[in-house]
Amino acid sequence: MKRIFTIAAVAVFAAMAFVPYIGSACTGITLHSADGACILARTIEWGGSDLNSQYVIVPRGYVQQSYTPEGMNGMEFKAVYGYVGFAVEQKEFVAEGLNEAGLSAGLFYFPSYGKYSDYDTLCIEECIADLQLVSMILGSCKNIDEVIEKVRSVVVVSIDPRASTVHWRFADTSGRQVVLEITDGQARFYENRLGVLTNSPSFEWQMTNLNNYVNLYAGGADAWSMGETRLAPFGAGSGMLGLPGDVTPPSRFVRAAFYQTTAPVQDNAQDAVLQAFQILNNFDIPVGVEFKDRKVPADIPSATQWTSTTDVKNRIIYYRTMYNSAIRAIDLKKIDFGKVKYRAASLDETKRQPVIAVKIR
Repeated sequence: MKRIFTIAAVAVFAAMAFVPYIGSACTGITLHSADGACILARTIEWGGSDLNSQYVIVPRGYVQQSYTPEGMNGMEFKAVYGYVGFAVEQKEFVAEGLNEAGLSAGLFYFPSYGKYSDYDTLCIEECIADLQLVSMILGSCKNIDEVIEKVRSVVVVSIDPRASTVHWRFADTSGRQVVLEITDGQARFYENRLGVLTNSPSFEWQMTNLNNYVNLYAGGADAWSMGETRLAPFGAGSGMLGLPGDVTPPSRFVRAAFYQTTAPVQDNAQDAVLQAFQILNNFDIPVGVEFKDRKVPADIPSATQWTSTTDVKNRIIYYRTMYNSAIRAIDLKKIDFGKVKYRAASLDETKRQPVIAVKIR
């Protein structure tokens, strides 16, 4: 039964790589507040179906086993640290999470550019599925140095060779952030001092591409004369003329970098969290944008299925969804990970945006 269920779930991820009109997109940003908090925020998109996302609470000592192309027979891993994660399709597939040590981890789709090691039954006990690497890292590591060491000791494989590859973002309480990409079977870490991440192409390419927008700046362009003709901005923000507005990963990367960098620094962590949600409003993808002739395959209100924001300093992870734009929070400091039981529950109790009537008195 587990084998059948896995194939059904992974079919969704395989479709992301092979169906051109269905897109998978993620946009990540990082903000810092004046009181020293580091805030990591991201979206997750998929317009083909409802990902049935869940939050999971994983206690210390919880044991999981990785999937492989053959079933659930990969490496066994035990949580040294408790954590909270947001899973897609199956509770084992945590796409974003935070552990009690303050380590943040998340996966972002990386189609056509990544390549994992080929699955080899001789090293099955070291094999970890790409969609379970976040879970394994959150349960095992407390900082970036430990993440790098841990990744070097495992073999990351795909459950289904047809599925899209992913890359990962990791950050710890020191403020250090890295991107992991596996290409040609080799794990490569990149220091992410900018704090932005989207999808393909590679992180290095995205950083180089930013130089194409060196002329952009916050504020308004100065008026000037072209002979006897006076040229002046139509309105605010003319310094950003040329900022790409489409939903492709390179354009979202550039837009996120400029929105993040020009945002005023907030006094405290919670204000920075709220600011991050506001910035990421600009990256919500309407369902119809991804499909020709309005042939939308799923009855969902948005391709942006959820947005999360993580306060690593104060150990709080926040989220909102396509069904409910209210921001909800899980405070890890209020969870006793030595006693709590494993739990997986839907991000939304009701899959319908609540509308609150205004009482007129």
